[in-house]
Amino acid sequence: RNAKPVEEGGDRHRHETMVTTRRQAAGVVGGADEKAGGRSGAKRGGAAKRTDKADGSAVQYEFFGPTVGPLSIVVGLPAVMYALCGFCGSHGCVSLSPLKIPTFNVGTSLFSFEGFAVYLGWIFAVAVLHLCLPSVTKLGVGLPDGSRLKYRMNGLLVYAVILSLLCALVSDWDFVDRLGLSKSMLGYAYDHYVELLSASVASTLLFSVILYLASHRSRSVLYLAKGGNTGSRIYDFFIGRELNPRLGRFDLKEFCELYPGLIGWVVIDLAMAYKQYELHGAVSNSMAMVCLFHAIYVADALYFEKSILTTMDIVHDGFGFMLAFGDLAWVPFTYSLQARYLVDHPIQLSNSFAALVLVMKTVGYLAFRGANGQKDRFRRDPNSPQVKHVKYIKTQRGTKLMISGWWGIARHINYTADWLMGLSWCLCCGFDHVIPYFYAIYFGVLLVHRDLRDGEACEKKYGKDWDKYCSVVRYRLIPFVY
Repeated sequence: RNAKPVEEGGDRHRHETMVTTRRQAAGVVGGADEKAGGRSGAKRGGAAKRTDKADGSAVQYEFFGPTVGPLSIVVGLPAVMYALCGFCGSHGCVSLSPLKIPTFNVGTSLFSFEGFAVYLGWIFAVAVLHLCLPSVTKLGVGLPDGSRLKYRMNGLLVYAVILSLLCALVSDWDFVDRLGLSKSMLGYAYDHYVELLSASVASTLLFSVILYLASHRSRSVLYLAKGGNTGSRIYDFFIGRELNPRLGRFDLKEFCELYPGLIGWVVIDLAMAYKQYELHGAVSNSMAMVCLFHAIYVADALYFEKSILTTMDIVHDGFGFMLAFGDLAWVPFTYSLQARYLVDHPIQLSNSFAALVLVMKTVGYLAFRGANGQKDRFRRDPNSPQVKHVKYIKTQRGTKLMISGWWGIARHINYTADWLMGLSWCLCCGFDHVIPYFYAIYFGVLLVHRDLRDGEACEKKYGKDWDKYCSVVRYRLIPFVY
């Protein structure tokens, strides 16, 4: 998602994706600073400078690096995932009192080799579909030597095939039985949820170690991420040292960003819906809405798959624990929280409340797409009939900051719209417990922090022009409130 207000210009047009990755990575919008994935001075949380490199240049560590912050995150994020399972399950949702220790259901297995095999089998199956199904080839941004990598893209087709296979699985078709498959297999994700979660944590940790070790191999051309080549082993392992690790033409980072985790999220949702039907004899309207909302969210991300090629994740960041864990563990198992909750606590929403939630989701989606569509059209051609009415401020840098239309409502109206969509997922779970609102709470805090950080970066970038812009577009996220 974008880290700056909208400006016209820049070396590459890009759509705004709705992929919520491990840290909501911010891209740089337009202007000369976007070239080659530059950050335009934007910092992420806990940045600190130290002169550690052999050439005496300053190393800017993020996330309170190089040691304490990364280690805390490596340990803390899996702990949060386990806590969400322990705090809320079929045994009930417990108080968030600090004296309460998360517990799992009696008999819950934390790890199994079967769960490990199922998890790795899922990733392998998605990779096979990605490599075998028809695709289009897109070029990435220029690398330091001027070359551009080719990317195989067929995310929406892979998604459609997997959903079709799931539909066949729940049917009574003879060929499904002849293959030895059964719809009862869908219940596995619920029955062995913690085992699969543990498999994802262990796998991504091992995968991250392999990525770090492989980045030290001898090779004539090896592109390293500037931020992940600091010399600190712990920090470089966490951030990611190699920029574009590949197996032949198979790009590991782009694949993990969009395929197994995002699609797996929806598969887990649908498995939870099946389990609710198996246990209670029906799928509640709340479960149906959660599954629909998430499925649309992922479909939108995969429809705009090519946009990921100009994001910081691909252009700037190395592939290490931070990305791997977020893509392959955090997203599928944390973002499916609402669906898992509704298996154990089925809720039938009233028609009026369901309509209200649906309206919120629709408004959020339309605002998100409308704002980013307006931005993209303005960047391509500010004289286009669709955006020529939009007012703007011409900066001393030569770029233009939009001050009307969607972007005149708030400086980060797309953030607000995205949060509204996330809140609509949580509202489907009612108001009995706070655990299902984890996403809305953490995402809201994250967006406020990012807004503050982005404002500081823009102030440095635009100077007095930024002050003028803020006097016109007064609100950061919520009109008349903040």
